[in-house]
Amino acid sequence: MMGIWSLITGKAGPSGFGSASTAEHVTYGIDASNLTAIITGGASGIGLETARMMCLRKAHVIIAVRNMDSAKEAKQLILKENQCARVDIMKLDLCSVKSVTSFVDNFIALHLPLNILINNAGVMFCPFLLSEDGIEMQFATNHLGHFHLTNLLLDKMKQTAKATGIEGRIINLSSIAHTYTYEDGIQFDAINDKIGYSDKKAYGQSKLANILHANELSRRLKKEGVNITANSVHPGVIMTPLMRHSSLQMNFLKMFTFYIWKNVPQGAATTCYVALHPSLKGVTGKYFLDCNEFQPSAFARDKILGSKLWDFSNKLIKSLSKP
Repeated sequence: MMGIWSLITGKAGPSGFGSASTAEHVTYGIDASNLTAIITGGASGIGLETARMMCLRKAHVIIAVRNMDSAKEAKQLILKENQCARVDIMKLDLCSVKSVTSFVDNFIALHLPLNILINNAGVMFCPFLLSEDGIEMQFATNHLGHFHLTNLLLDKMKQTAKATGIEGRIINLSSIAHTYTYEDGIQFDAINDKIGYSDKKAYGQSKLANILHANELSRRLKKEGVNITANSVHPGVIMTPLMRHSSLQMNFLKMFTFYIWKNVPQGAATTCYVALHPSLKGVTGKYFLDCNEFQPSAFARDKILGSKLWDFSNKLIKSLSKP
C-alpha cells in the first residue's frame, strides 16, 4: 500500500505512476478517437483538465454542467489549444432530479454512443442547504444526482459496449475525505437533518456514498455479464473552485501541508488513468489513489452498506420523480 512517503516524493507505485504523474503523462500514446465520454463538472478545475486531456487523446467529450457560461468558456479554451477537439456542452444540474432526467433525454436524442461516464462534479463543505428536491445539498449533488444520472445512462452504455465490443467505464470521483463521516457511515434516517449537521462529515458521507455506489454497481454489472467497469478515485488534494466555501481555511492548511498538495494536471491524472489506460481492462469495483489501487475505509468496503445505500437511493429517486 502506498504511504505518505510516496505521496511526498511522487515515487511511482505498481502501475508505474504516482502522485507526481500528470494526466498527459498517464495517457501518453493512447488513441481515444473511438470513444465518447460524458464528464460532469467539466468546465473548471480537474474536470476541465480531464476534458482537455481526453479531447487531446481524440475522444468526443460532452461537458455536462449547471453554468453554461462557464461551459462555453471551457469549450473555447479547449478549442483554442486543439482546433480538432470534439467537445460539446450540455446543461445539467445534479441537485435536481428533473434536470438530470432532462439532460439524459437530450443526450439520448443525439443518438451518440457512450463509452465513458465520469461523475466528477461536486460541492464541498457547504453550509446546511436543501436542494430544490428537499435533499441535503452535498448528498444530493455529489451522490444522488450521479446515482440517478448513471442509472438513466446505463442502457445506452450497455448498447454501446455490445455494439462496439469496447469496454465501457464508469468513474466516480470520491475523496480520501470518505474516511471522515458520521458514526454510522451513512445517516439513512437523518440525511436532511439540520440538527447535528457537519459540513465536513456531510461531505465525507457523500464521498463514501460515491465509493459504495461504484462498488455496488460493479457487482451488479458483473453479475449481469455486462462489459462495463465501475471504479472510484481520489484525485488528490487540490485547490480548485470546489473549495469556494472554505478557501481561507484551506489556504491556511496548505501552508503546513504543502508537500501533499497537487496541481490540476496532477489532480486529473488518476481520473484519466482509470478512464483510458489499457492496463485497467476488466478492473472493476476498485478505489484508486495516485493512479494505483488503494484500500478505502471499512465502511467503503461494506457490501451490506452498499446494497442498503443502493435501495435507499432508488426509493428516494422514485419518491422525487412522482408528478
